[in-house]
Amino acid sequence: MKPKETLSSIRTSQPSGRSHLVAYAIRLEYFTVSWNVLEALVALASGIIAGSIALVGFGLDSVVESMAAGVLMRRLLWEQGQSEGGDGATADSIIDRERRALRWVGWTFLALSAFVAVESVRKLWLGDRPDTSVPGLILLCLSLVVMPFLAAAKFRTARELGSMALRGDAKETLVCSVLSVITLTGLILNSAYGWWWADPVAALALLPWILKEGIEAIRTDGPGA
Repeated sequence: MKPKETLSSIRTSQPSGRSHLVAYAIRLEYFTVSWNVLEALVALASGIIAGSIALVGFGLDSVVESMAAGVLMRRLLWEQGQSEGGDGATADSIIDRERRALRWVGWTFLALSAFVAVESVRKLWLGDRPDTSVPGLILLCLSLVVMPFLAAAKFRTARELGSMALRGDAKETLVCSVLSVITLTGLILNSAYGWWWADPVAALALLPWILKEGIEAIRTDGPGA
């Protein structure tokens, strides 16, 4: 679904059903922030101890995702507050907030892509070989279970709300799950076969998709622009 088509659906959504969806989306974002803060703390600590750029990068990705989720939560809480206050939020005011939240999500995508590019090239250049980190491996396995389900819930709710900002955040959650696979694979291949280069090469392969999503989010004008 194109951004303008998705934003247009806000004008036709039913208020009662929308309030329920907004409340559910807020709970998803609360969980996202809580999980990613924990994820960032464990990954950063494990990465620094093990000397793993991959784990440090994964932790910083969790920080970026927490920031994006926080901004989106603010936009959703605003709409919920407008509804509970009695006046309600107009379609145009919701769309305006949606555009701003979506642009912020787009910028976090670009920040993430810049970090992935710099650290991947740096790791290839230096031939960085991280040690095995048991806490890091456990964290990545848990992330592989949690993130796909969270992303699916966000995609479904975004479609029902007509929210491109939430859809962008869902894509960022999906990136987190893919980075979990890449980081875990890289650590395993390095530990088992000494293939230290597997992680940065796979991460670089993600860059075109991450950049595309970020640029599209920033350029979205929405209907009536």
